[in-house]
Amino acid sequence: HFHVGVREAVGWSARFFWYEPLFRSQCDSVGDRFSMEQLPYLVGRGQIIIGSDARFSGKSSFAFSARHCVEPQLSIGDHCFLGHNCAITVAQRVTIGNHCLIAGGVRISDFDGHPVDAAERRSGATSPSNCVAPVTIGDDVWLGHSAVILKGVTVGDRAIVGARSVVTRNVDADTVVAGNPARVVKSLKPS
Repeated sequence: HFHVGVREAVGWSARFFWYEPLFRSQCDSVGDRFSMEQLPYLVGRGQIIIGSDARFSGKSSFAFSARHCVEPQLSIGDHCFLGHNCAITVAQRVTIGNHCLIAGGVRISDFDGHPVDAAERRSGATSPSNCVAPVTIGDDVWLGHSAVILKGVTVGDRAIVGARSVVTRNVDADTVVAGNPARVVKSLKPS
């Protein structure tokens, strides 16, 4: 019990006295009652806006590519939960609404990262700017474990994306989608 207690005390101290202040210093704004368990892995520079009562579980990663705009933006709304091992890649803008549940292992990206042409990939080129398209996640959305949300997608309010689904096109509000590519499997009535 002593060893477990010491480990928990060290983890708690690192979280509140090092990880959270360091991460907050990298953000443009962080709302009240924000909490996180581990320091997210940050790559590149971009604008990070986090709402009130947001909670990050475990360790996630946020990668920014400033090749397509001056300051890529990641916005996470109020009362959101971000599960362990989520990865969000931003070249222009990713917006997550309020009261969203983002399960562990989710991947969200507003660009492909590499060009389709093999010769361009070999030369180290990135995706062309015309292949970057913002991602918008509405309010009260639930993204299931290991779901993938690709560039240009808008997920409507109260929608549910099933575990391991690959979302390649817009999802209407009040629907449940699943599969690869994700398809509507159920409609929900708005409350």
